[in-house]
Amino acid sequence: MTGNIFDALPADISNEIFEDIVRTSHVRIERIISKGHSSPEVGWYDQGENEWVVVLEGSGSILFEDGRQVVLKKGDYLNIPAHSKHKVLGTDKEEVTIWLAVFYD
Repeated sequence: MTGNIFDALPADISNEIFEDIVRTSHVRIERIISKGHSSPEVGWYDQGENEWVVVLEGSGSILFEDGRQVVLKKGDYLNIPAHSKHKVLGTDKEEVTIWLAVFYD
Protein backbone atom coordinates (compact mmCIF):
# COMPACT_ATOMS: atom_id res chain seq x y z
CA MET A 1 0.00 0.00 0.00
CA THR A 2 1.32 3.47 -0.90
CA GLY A 3 -0.10 6.91 -0.42
CA ASN A 4 0.67 10.50 0.46
CA ILE A 5 -0.28 11.86 3.88
CA PHE A 6 -1.12 15.25 2.34
CA ASP A 7 -3.36 13.89 -0.46
CA ALA A 8 -7.13 13.63 -0.46
CA LEU A 9 -7.78 16.27 2.17
CA PRO A 10 -11.54 16.66 2.46
CA ALA A 11 -13.13 19.97 1.52
CA ASP A 12 -15.43 19.84 4.56
CA ILE A 13 -13.52 19.83 7.85
CA SER A 14 -16.42 20.98 10.01
CA ASN A 15 -15.75 17.88 12.13
CA GLU A 16 -12.34 16.54 13.05
CA ILE A 17 -11.44 13.57 10.82
CA PHE A 18 -9.77 10.36 12.01
CA GLU A 19 -8.50 7.93 9.34
CA ASP A 20 -6.71 4.63 9.96
CA ILE A 21 -3.69 4.18 7.71
CA VAL A 22 -2.53 0.90 9.27
CA ARG A 23 -4.24 -1.29 11.87
CA THR A 24 -2.91 -4.52 13.33
CA SER A 25 -3.32 -6.22 16.69
CA HIS A 26 -0.21 -4.40 18.02
CA VAL A 27 -0.16 -1.00 16.31
CA ARG A 28 -2.54 1.52 14.78
CA ILE A 29 -1.38 4.47 12.65
CA GLU A 30 -3.91 7.22 12.16
CA ARG A 31 -4.10 10.47 10.23
CA ILE A 32 -6.04 13.15 12.06
CA ILE A 33 -7.22 16.29 10.25
CA SER A 34 -8.26 19.29 12.36
CA LYS A 35 -9.07 22.94 11.80
CA GLY A 36 -9.86 24.85 14.96
CA HIS A 37 -11.06 21.73 16.76
CA SER A 38 -10.70 20.85 20.43
CA SER A 39 -11.73 18.03 22.72
CA PRO A 40 -15.14 18.22 24.39
CA GLU A 41 -15.24 20.42 27.51
CA VAL A 42 -16.02 17.46 29.77
CA GLY A 43 -13.89 14.34 29.95
CA TRP A 44 -10.38 13.25 29.08
CA TYR A 45 -8.79 10.83 26.65
CA ASP A 46 -7.71 7.87 28.81
CA GLN A 47 -6.33 5.37 26.32
CA GLY A 48 -5.22 1.85 27.13
CA GLU A 49 -2.38 2.13 24.64
CA ASN A 50 0.61 4.44 24.24
CA GLU A 51 0.31 7.20 21.64
CA TRP A 52 3.15 8.83 19.72
CA VAL A 53 1.94 11.84 17.76
CA VAL A 54 3.63 14.28 15.36
CA VAL A 55 2.22 17.46 13.81
CA LEU A 56 2.92 17.48 10.07
CA GLU A 57 1.08 20.74 9.30
CA GLY A 58 -0.50 23.38 11.48
CA SER A 59 -0.37 23.34 15.27
CA GLY A 60 -2.18 22.06 18.33
CA SER A 61 -2.17 22.35 22.09
CA ILE A 62 -2.56 19.39 24.44
CA LEU A 63 -3.51 19.66 28.12
CA PHE A 64 -2.75 16.90 30.60
CA GLU A 65 -4.83 16.22 33.70
CA ASP A 66 -1.92 17.35 35.92
CA GLY A 67 -2.13 20.84 34.33
CA ARG A 68 0.85 20.49 32.00
CA GLN A 69 0.23 22.02 28.58
CA VAL A 70 2.23 21.14 25.46
CA VAL A 71 2.05 23.21 22.28
CA LEU A 72 3.04 21.30 19.13
CA LYS A 73 3.81 22.98 15.83
CA LYS A 74 4.92 21.57 12.50
CA GLY A 75 7.55 18.88 13.09
CA ASP A 76 7.02 18.59 16.85
CA TYR A 77 6.21 15.19 18.34
CA LEU A 78 5.10 13.87 21.70
CA ASN A 79 4.86 10.44 23.31
CA ILE A 80 1.83 9.99 25.56
CA PRO A 81 2.03 6.94 27.84
CA ALA A 82 -1.07 4.77 28.23
CA HIS A 83 -3.63 6.13 30.72
CA SER A 84 -2.10 9.64 30.73
CA LYS A 85 -5.32 11.63 30.78
CA HIS A 86 -5.20 14.42 28.21
CA LYS A 87 -7.28 16.53 25.83
CA VAL A 88 -6.72 18.77 22.83
CA LEU A 89 -7.22 22.40 23.89
CA GLY A 90 -7.29 23.58 20.29
CA THR A 91 -5.78 23.43 16.83
CA ASP A 92 -4.90 26.15 14.32
CA LYS A 93 -8.06 28.00 13.24
CA GLU A 94 -6.54 29.47 10.08
CA GLU A 95 -4.93 26.42 8.50
CA VAL A 96 -5.47 22.68 8.50
CA THR A 97 -3.60 20.71 11.15
CA ILE A 98 -2.48 17.24 10.08
CA TRP A 99 -1.45 14.89 12.87
CA LEU A 100 0.08 11.44 12.48
CA ALA A 101 -0.67 9.31 15.53
CA VAL A 102 0.86 5.92 16.26
CA PHE A 103 -0.91 3.86 18.94
CA TYR A 104 1.08 0.94 20.30
CA ASP A 105 1.24 -1.56 23.19
